Amino acid sequence: MTVEDDSASRPWFAACRGSGKRKRSTDAVLQQRQASPVVPPSSDIEEYYSRAYSQIKDHARMEAYRDGILRHQPLISGKVVLNIGCGTGILAIFCALAGATRVYAIDESTLAVRVGEVVKENNLSDRMTVLLGRVEDVSIDEKVDIIISDWMGDMLLHKSMLPSIIFARDKWLKPGGFIFPSHASLYMALFTDADGYHESIDFWHDVYGINMSAVLPLAKTSAFGDTYTETISKASVLTLPILVKQVDCYTITIQDFESVTNFSVSSLLQAPLHGFAFWFDVSFSGSATYSPNHHLQLLPEIPADRQAQGSSHSHWEQVPGEILLSTAPGEARTHWEQTVLYLYDPIELKQDQKMVGSVSLSLITENCCLLDIHLAHSTGGLAHVETTIML
Repeated sequence: MTVEDDSASRPWFAACRGSGKRKRSTDAVLQQRQASPVVPPSSDIEEYYSRAYSQIKDHARMEAYRDGILRHQPLISGKVVLNIGCGTGILAIFCALAGATRVYAIDESTLAVRVGEVVKENNLSDRMTVLLGRVEDVSIDEKVDIIISDWMGDMLLHKSMLPSIIFARDKWLKPGGFIFPSHASLYMALFTDADGYHESIDFWHDVYGINMSAVLPLAKTSAFGDTYTETISKASVLTLPILVKQVDCYTITIQDFESVTNFSVSSLLQAPLHGFAFWFDVSFSGSATYSPNHHLQLLPEIPADRQAQGSSHSHWEQVPGEILLSTAPGEARTHWEQTVLYLYDPIELKQDQKMVGSVSLSLITENCCLLDIHLAHSTGGLAHVETTIML
């Protein structure tokens, strides 16, 4: 086992990840970035450790990757594997234990040095090479059979490592090789959160008997001025899920990051609409052929005695036999949770009331970490536009 360091600069689309915020103009964000000193990501070991810790403690994530590797062990055994963004190295070690002849584990953080020690302690030095650097910069002298990575960011694409997957796929993956996970789908649904809205906003109407409604605009800007990563319940989901984006890691290009999806949905019940929730799932199918519309099903069950309360008992069910990592409401909690975008003012929806609109996604090319979201929606004769830049 060797640990190699390559600290050269990488292209604009190299991997970068983190939590997301919104409601700032592109110019303001870029001006701030240009005025701030650029700190090499590999220097922030505490941030990388914190992220690695949250990932390895994410049981849903860990079990999906472990089961995916075990399910495809015949594909891995005797093959060369490339693990992009190896973090603690556990996915690379899983592949080595599954019989891979060689595993290249790449990470831009100095945490890779610790990974080298872990490899040695587990007697895998003869099969594993740890590369310290960015995938766009390191050198590998052979083609690989398999690429494995936890490439997904918040809302799937925000600060994801998908550009690095594309780079490595085009440079090193053998014809007929495999990528794990290979396919992903991003979903959106309308949701209600009356309790959260009251806690953040409505209480200003009566603060110890004092009307402080003048604070409401500031309260809304503070509470709803960004996108948030949080967990919402299945009971809060008001509509069937809208398929916003599909990702095929075998064919996607940087240009494919931009997308526009039109939607038309009806509220399953009568309740106030407080915002839009996004989540994703990924499949460890291994195959380059895939049916994105069948691996996740939403089955509404809405008891009549709960419709008036704004509750939904919708169930997401995995197709039998498929290994799926889902961040959907009601599934096992993950460190990604759901990404939510709140409305400044709730919209009262009646049961079966229709909403139409479109959601556009794109990367800010000056900084691949920024995901630009444009959400236009109309219902009950009222039209709204939400422009979001996740930071």
